[in-house]
Amino acid sequence: MIEVRFHGRGGQGAVTSCELMAQAAIAEGRYAQAFPSFGPERRGAPLQAFLRISDHPIRLREKIYEPDIVVVLDPALLASGGVKEGLKPGGTLVANTSKSVAEVRGECGFDGRTAVVDATRIAVEELGVPITNTTMLGALLKAVGLVKLESLKGPLETRFGPLGEKNWKALLRAENETVIEE
Repeated sequence: MIEVRFHGRGGQGAVTSCELMAQAAIAEGRYAQAFPSFGPERRGAPLQAFLRISDHPIRLREKIYEPDIVVVLDPALLASGGVKEGLKPGGTLVANTSKSVAEVRGECGFDGRTAVVDATRIAVEELGVPITNTTMLGALLKAVGLVKLESLKGPLETRFGPLGEKNWKALLRAENETVIEE
């Protein structure tokens, strides 16, 4: 089983990202869970969302404390250092930032496998808004192939309707522009 923890802010689409990935995994015949963790939040407040993907039924029903992968949608959250908390040895950090891998590692104190992409810039250029959820899915897929790229196309079209194609372009562009260092 692969466990992923997303860090974002209310309104950035972390919960939607998890749901889309879960739908793609299920379409491939796998098992998946996607769920948020937040209290009485407001737009812009930090939150976490969780994703599990497995080839076997998932019986766990708790938040993810030791993820294999951490995805950070808001670059400001990197400085807190909390995003790497519990990340398993050999885990992967996928971050939305305009900074280099070396800068990100220094900022959050993580020295493992790191993937970075300026998802905010891509989202603004492709979608016209700084909502990075689908853009970060492209980065996640390049860093760790959780599902086949094509498996996300259907969930994107269903979720976003006429905006599905723009989100697909943002996802593909992020996948292409993501930089990964071991």
